[in-house]
Amino acid sequence: MKVYQSVLLFFCCQFLHTRALKCIVVNGNLKQIDSGSGSVVGVNKNNEIFVLIDNVFTKISGSLKHFSVGPAGQLGVNTADSLFKFQSGGFVQLEGFLKQVDAGGDQIIAGVNMYDDIFCLNRDANNKWPSSNIPWVQIGGKLKYYSCGPYSCWGVNSNDQIFILKDVSSSVCSGSGSFVNIPGLLSMIEVATDGSVYGVNSQGSLFKRAGVTRSNPSGTDWISVVACPNGHQHVSFELGVLWVVCVDGSIRKCTSESYSHYIVQLPD
Repeated sequence: MKVYQSVLLFFCCQFLHTRALKCIVVNGNLKQIDSGSGSVVGVNKNNEIFVLIDNVFTKISGSLKHFSVGPAGQLGVNTADSLFKFQSGGFVQLEGFLKQVDAGGDQIIAGVNMYDDIFCLNRDANNKWPSSNIPWVQIGGKLKYYSCGPYSCWGVNSNDQIFILKDVSSSVCSGSGSFVNIPGLLSMIEVATDGSVYGVNSQGSLFKRAGVTRSNPSGTDWISVVACPNGHQHVSFELGVLWVVCVDGSIRKCTSESYSHYIVQLPD
């Protein structure tokens, strides 16, 4: 009986207390999406690039496997891990090689390479680009996905373990220099320009980190939310709007007012 009650309690906490978001379907099909500084961008499975213009995802020239927008600019990487920055109406190659890049920090660039090494570029160096010698800062550790906000950066490693780097600033993109493990497992994670944290796990479930503030950047708990009926693939948040790519590539736009606030514990 006790075993039955324990199993029932687990399923109640994990599933019955999860409510669906009120979202609208946006025309288009993507594998990755990002929003920041008033822009929304993404790439599809063919590595074609799209920008939201007048509420329509419009294809632009070029080929990228990951595209990010934010205070640091518009940055992307292609299938060869070459790094590009969008300037003056076109993509210009930046020195360095990354498999995933993030522009959401305070004008700092961050990302990881094919070996899961972690790098960042301080605001002054970013704003002085282009330069023949870019002073990339390597941060100790290994991550497969890395995203920065105004005061912290979050990432996940090859085992889907979650980590936070605190005390990140525009002049010290390496922050405290030491990552702290956060309970749970996620396959990708994104930090918004207001510090909000969202992620998706390997089963396609979507989560928001509750209680995140500048004074408590780690937050308190994970909130389970649902935007896609058959699972989630990628997520980004900006200006009160949650942008979600479902497992079938369809795109959903959800508002923060519709969030449920049921706390769950992510499995370790």
